[in-house]
Amino acid sequence: MAVRQLVNDPDDFVREALEGLQRAHPDLVRYHEDPAYVVRARQADKVALVSGGGSGHEPLHTGFVGAGMLDAAVPGAVFASPTAFQIRAAIAAADRGRGVLLIVKNYTGDVLNFRIAAELAADDGIETRTVLVDDDLATDGQEDGAPGRRGTAAVVAVEKICGAAAENGASLDELAALGERIVSSARTMALALAACTQPGQDRPSFDLPDGEIEFGVGIHGEHGVGRRPYAPVRELVADLTKPLVAALGLDRGDEVIAIVNGLGATHGLELSVVHRELGGFLDGLGVRIGRALVGSYVTALDMRGCSITLLRADDELLALWDAPVRTAALTW
Repeated sequence: MAVRQLVNDPDDFVREALEGLQRAHPDLVRYHEDPAYVVRARQADKVALVSGGGSGHEPLHTGFVGAGMLDAAVPGAVFASPTAFQIRAAIAAADRGRGVLLIVKNYTGDVLNFRIAAELAADDGIETRTVLVDDDLATDGQEDGAPGRRGTAAVVAVEKICGAAAENGASLDELAALGERIVSSARTMALALAACTQPGQDRPSFDLPDGEIEFGVGIHGEHGVGRRPYAPVRELVADLTKPLVAALGLDRGDEVIAIVNGLGATHGLELSVVHRELGGFLDGLGVRIGRALVGSYVTALDMRGCSITLLRADDELLALWDAPVRTAALTW
């Protein structure tokens, strides 16, 4: 028997959700059904930002379409890349003659289809640049021929900061360089207490024995890089944060933007405790959290768990982070 979820027909799940998004935010987004993409209801005369990927990670990416972030988002089926045809159509809808920045998480299908779409857009006379987000430290140092680090919650920082710079009139080349700088300065680690379940399925993507957690988990229901004993949250946060600090070379006096992200079924109270422990751990190292984002922004359906992203910050990145934004999922 399938797990009970608020679904009519699993085959209609994504389409109906996108229709609901448009009904909830008609002043922010417009949903184009065939091919499927979401675009800003009011376009702006600037370089456009387009991102996308499989559904199931909401509010990423469709919830970040609006002033100060994305101009269009392209959703695939659950945990499946959108097609190059979809992406090409979204690029054309978002372009205002100043070029389009493509923000792509490092997964094979996304990379391939965004690359094909960029080539098709060039045939249409639209200039593009691509920022590849590969922040997942758990998949660092893979064997030769592997796709490299996965793209996870640092994509929120890329979309927010580059979105602000685009609103300020930055050029396509400037935005691409900024996005690459953010990616090189950000790393993420995640853990799961319970796996997610795909719509219509009767069991989760993996089973966890009692008393264990999945460490270094991905956002598509993948296994992590190992299992560890369940422990109090202060110990789990320390285990996630130590490798991030080492990878970024953070030292006393450094400042970061911290993203404590829920993976879909983690309560806000839990995430606040995670952030408390993260702040205490970094305080002990003399590393300051300049800005924080705490909530569920890059999810994996109903996975129970969290990720921590640290981005080395400077005055420019902090100012762009603070710039106004108005989307369905992020507004200040």
